[in-house]
Amino acid sequence: QVQLAESGGGSVQAGGSLRLSCAVSGSQISYHCMGWFRQASGKEREGVAAIDRAGNTIYADSVQGRCTISKTNTKNTLYLQMNTLKPEDAAMYYCAATLNLRICYASLRADDYNYWGQGTQVTVSS
Repeated sequence: QVQLAESGGGSVQAGGSLRLSCAVSGSQISYHCMGWFRQASGKEREGVAAIDRAGNTIYADSVQGRCTISKTNTKNTLYLQMNTLKPEDAAMYYCAATLNLRICYASLRADDYNYWGQGTQVTVSS
């Protein structure tokens, strides 16, 4: 059973930075395409960034140039480096993974993912 555990959220001032981590257990991160999603209070979940097995990435327009998704196969961990944070970035952030070793691509669609973590909260004050 694939399990995902996010960490690294917190409270920062606008303009600050955070690095979120997602530890993968029960599988190898290299077997999956991975994504970061977020959901603010009262809003729908939206894709933030994604990475395929080869390391190709895609970003939402709202974070392009401010966020970097990466992964470390040796640590079986996914990361999201977020810089120049804005109040509108405040949300619960989730990592997600596709099915093991299936054809996949870097996607910002939640329906393309099968495994989800519990989330880590990001708060940005102005």
